[in-house]
Amino acid sequence: MRATIEEIPKITRNFARPARTRVFKGGRGSGKTRGLAKRSALRVYQLAEMGVEGVFLASREHLNSLDESSMEEIKAAIRSEDWLHSYFDIGEKYIRTRNRRISYVFAGLRHNLDSIKSKARIIGNWTDEAENVSEVGWRKLIPTIREEGSGWQAENWISLNPESPESATNKRFVENPPEDCIVTTVNWSDNRWFPSILNRQRLEDQRLRPETYDHIWEGAFLTLTDAQVFGGKFVVDDFEPGPGWDGPYQGLDFGFAQDPTAAVECWIYDGRLYIRREAGKTQLELDDTADFIGHRIPGFADHVARADSARPESISFLRRHGLPRLEAVEKWKGSVEDGVAFLKSFAGIIIHTDCPQTAREFRLYSYKVDRLSGDIRPDIVDANNHFIDALRYAVAPMIKRIEPARRVKVSF
Repeated sequence: MRATIEEIPKITRNFARPARTRVFKGGRGSGKTRGLAKRSALRVYQLAEMGVEGVFLASREHLNSLDESSMEEIKAAIRSEDWLHSYFDIGEKYIRTRNRRISYVFAGLRHNLDSIKSKARIIGNWTDEAENVSEVGWRKLIPTIREEGSGWQAENWISLNPESPESATNKRFVENPPEDCIVTTVNWSDNRWFPSILNRQRLEDQRLRPETYDHIWEGAFLTLTDAQVFGGKFVVDDFEPGPGWDGPYQGLDFGFAQDPTAAVECWIYDGRLYIRREAGKTQLELDDTADFIGHRIPGFADHVARADSARPESISFLRRHGLPRLEAVEKWKGSVEDGVAFLKSFAGIIIHTDCPQTAREFRLYSYKVDRLSGDIRPDIVDANNHFIDALRYAVAPMIKRIEPARRVKVSF
């Protein structure tokens, strides 16, 4: 059959040439995730019609539940085309062709891949949010993308918002791409369906947050400058709390319409702060909060946790519905700055690789920059701070109030 599909021209041009690996990198609002979700459905359709059987893998570095996967994006892409919608069988927790030849499988590369590759024939992969995929993750995945047949071969698709030139993804696929790899940069300006509400946010960031604008919207690397609050103060690494560690200390920041509810578990040892686990989700209903956090931070309900005192009704509800040891933290004028100064007083902050959202905020959390002079101001941008706020709440009893006359910006 013939069908006309509208998509971003840069995506079309990438797929116009044969390749084993396809990389799509760029900033927010580029449409690459939505575009690749639809492309995956087209690929599955084509292979199934050729008689190919197996699974199409939709992967990320970490995947604790289907809520964190690309499933909803793929469902929406399939439903946007009537002929695709009629070809697929879509359930609450599955997507497959009606002829049962190909199913989607959603997996985390760090913890789920081994169980899948031993049971299924992987006929293609799309890794979204690939900036945080480790070298270990790529070494595990790439040998599994090896199936081929008459007129087709398994392809590996990668989409990311670049952050660091030192990331395993950048070094492996962008800086030194394989011979059969096509790298395409896609940004908001390439997206003919770029929504006006996002454009207003983009223009506001361009005017008020120039220090991170290029990274967020133009797909540039995040440049660590004096404006980055925690520049040089943290690393991302694996660890496990041991005997003699103080903790766990737990914090919770309530979400709003577009902001995630964020929770963290941290420990203190040898003058360093260790962030072991995180739980975060946008539009999380209060009724579901305790269960959601408990699945991602085991034992969260068994220990004291501290939350924003501005939401006493939410704290009261959660005490009665799954988090009996939740407490409100004291807040005062300048408590954010005092909390940040306390966090920076540690000899180092180590963020576990299981906490990519926390690590991202630590990279983006910034002081304001004067639009005209470029001077760095002492006040902090109220953005990229949900997990950091939860972290401040977790260690709140240790934070000392600093008198305004003595409060100064501390740089490292």
